[in-house]
Amino acid sequence: MAKDKKDPKKTGGVRGPRGPQFTSGSNQPAAPRAPKAPKYSSSPRRAAFERKSFPVLARVTAAPRWLLVVGLGSSLLLGLVLSDSWAWLGAIFLLIVAAFLGWLLALSWPLLSSGRRFMRILVVGALVGMSILKLGGSF
Repeated sequence: MAKDKKDPKKTGGVRGPRGPQFTSGSNQPAAPRAPKAPKYSSSPRRAAFERKSFPVLARVTAAPRWLLVVGLGSSLLLGLVLSDSWAWLGAIFLLIVAAFLGWLLALSWPLLSSGRRFMRILVVGALVGMSILKLGGSF
C-alpha cells in the first residue's frame, strides 16, 4: 500500500447516518445544549392564551402534515372561487384561513422581528379584506 493513503477508521470522517466518528478524546463533540428560553416577559394574559392554545396546537402538530396543507389549501381555494349566490360561503372559508393564520401569528408574536410581523399582519388583513369584499358582493 502507498504511504499517502489514510486508514479510513482513523480519519474521523462521516460514516453513515450517525455522523462523524471521533476516535481521540480531543475531537469529541460538545454536549448538546438545552434550548434557551425565549427572551420575553410573559404577561398573565399571554401565559393563559398559550396555556389554552397548547392542546389545540398539540393536536395540530400530531396530525399528518398533508392533512393541514390540504385542509387550509382547499379552504383558501373554495374561499376564492365561490362567488355569486355562494359568496357568503366563500367569505366564511376565507375567514377560517385568516383565523388560523391569525392564531399562529398571535402565538409566535414575541419571537418575530418587526418585518416578519408586518408581513404576517398584511396576509391576515388581506384575507379578512377579501372576505369582507366577498360579503359585499364586490369580489
